[in-house]
Amino acid sequence: MEEENKEAVISEIHRRIAEAFNVFDNESSKSVDVREVGTIIRSLGCFPSEAELHEMIAEVEEEEPTGYIRFEKFLPAMTKVLMERKFRPIPKDVLIQAFEVLDQEKKGYLEAEELKKYMTQEGEPFSQDEVEEMLSAALDNKENVIFYKDLVSKMTFEDL
Repeated sequence: MEEENKEAVISEIHRRIAEAFNVFDNESSKSVDVREVGTIIRSLGCFPSEAELHEMIAEVEEEEPTGYIRFEKFLPAMTKVLMERKFRPIPKDVLIQAFEVLDQEKKGYLEAEELKKYMTQEGEPFSQDEVEEMLSAALDNKENVIFYKDLVSKMTFEDL
């Protein structure tokens, strides 16, 4: 990457990070509530696991945790994440394949109870609130099922 081009890329990344951060900097204090960091990171097209998110928060939090993250510490850490293309979203076709594994009869949809069972009894269980939130976004109200190809289309977006 040419030096000039690299500087332009970094400048654009800094602009995007500042824009996302400022949405949650309600008091214009160059700091945000630590609970908003995951939302900021996801709004920048990165999707870390909970463990990765906690690791990043620990990296940018003050030595004595205050419950707030300062922009000056967040900016270099987030710039590195974006430059290294870390926490990239799972590709659409991989998500569809995952749902197809659950849809053993190849119906093209999952029943709400079926999805709820997978979300609460398999792997790392989701909380009741998370299940309800997922179902409210995923459930086709007319058919009362989850058409997972439609859901995956809603859940994914094109890379910048």
